[in-house]
Amino acid sequence: MTDTPQAGGVGDITHRRILHTALPIVLSNATVPILGAVDTGVVGQMGEAVPIGAVGIGAVILAGLYWIFGFLRMGTTGLTARAKGEGRQGEVAAMLTRAVLIGVAAGLLLILGQVWFFRAAFWLSPASPEVETLARQYLQIRIWSAPAAIAIYGLTGWLIAQERTKAVLVIQLWMNGVNILLDLWFVLGLGWGVEGVAIATVFAEVTGCILAVWLCRDVFQNPAWKEKARVLDPAALREMAAVNGDILLRSLMLQAIFMSFLFLGADFGDDTLAANQVLLQFLYITAYALDGFAFAVETLAGQAFGGKDRAGLRRATYMASVWAVVGSVLIAAVYWIAGGWIVDLMTTSESLRELARVYLPWVVLSPLLGVAPFMLDGVFIGATQTKDMRNMMLLSTVIYFAALALLVPVWGNHGLWLALMVSFVARGATLAMRYPALEARTAG
Repeated sequence: MTDTPQAGGVGDITHRRILHTALPIVLSNATVPILGAVDTGVVGQMGEAVPIGAVGIGAVILAGLYWIFGFLRMGTTGLTARAKGEGRQGEVAAMLTRAVLIGVAAGLLLILGQVWFFRAAFWLSPASPEVETLARQYLQIRIWSAPAAIAIYGLTGWLIAQERTKAVLVIQLWMNGVNILLDLWFVLGLGWGVEGVAIATVFAEVTGCILAVWLCRDVFQNPAWKEKARVLDPAALREMAAVNGDILLRSLMLQAIFMSFLFLGADFGDDTLAANQVLLQFLYITAYALDGFAFAVETLAGQAFGGKDRAGLRRATYMASVWAVVGSVLIAAVYWIAGGWIVDLMTTSESLRELARVYLPWVVLSPLLGVAPFMLDGVFIGATQTKDMRNMMLLSTVIYFAALALLVPVWGNHGLWLALMVSFVARGATLAMRYPALEARTAG
């Protein structure tokens, strides 16, 4: 079960290598909103509001459940990249099996507990009896692909660690393409309605998982992928649990920041709440765009950390961040020039358009302030130094809530947006404070 170390380290880091990893992720993320729009549009052809609401709330509930297991993608990337940097190819192979098993087990857990999970979801977010009935039908079908959907997190995380992001793009395009085609056939052709949308998604996720495994097929040449003692090694499982647990806690705190932002925005009235919701879409777009560079630095930082390559870690962090900064400046420029037009596309309400424009400057500022925490998160995830990331997120969350208490009573919704910007700065600054220690650990 002991690895025979092979050539490891991070190798030569070039702009071409970074873009080769980053751009497919950016393109992959760009396809995500398209699927939601098609689902809504196809169901909308039924001419009733209830099916649209049912698909919408059902998709949100499942997205929330699956989000809990998002740590599997990040943890798998970091641990696999580090093992690759250390030259432990056996552990790289075992990580794939381990991640898939955890994903399948998590999906089976959701299937077994679906009654309680869905009951809790509708208790937290009640809907009309008609919408809830259809949403339950949708969920009871879609939940059967949960093992595949969550396993895909681990599979894509493993592929990203191998810098095989084109494969990730292929998986995303396949699932979206299959889903869209089957949506059209099942709903418009066969008249299956909401159930047709659910069946289409199940088929897309299951076949997407099969495709992902096939794209990882080279790893099966290493017998370590099926060695039970290695895959279920207690030390490896404990480390994976610790890394994933830290990432989950960090993600929960980040979610608490955004949820509090939404809830507090509701105190300023329905119009302000709606304007904030529209403007938050800009932040989601920014995250999708910068994901590629964050993923690139995850895998390169992990390989450098595993290979004890301090210079490689610094170069990977610097070069990926340069491209991320370029991207964030371009995004900010687009928001500054075309932000008002984008808002107009999102809503036809003139009063809402005017109100959103009042707070639009905060959105323009967000990519510039958000790029540092985004990239440093990638560095710490890749190097599997997730305890530092968790602790700095806790400190940043405290700073954010202190800013809320000070700023919102004085400046209202502007204070709310300023507090969110403070959280970005706090996350970047606190992680930057821990970066020298990470470099020191990389040098052994």
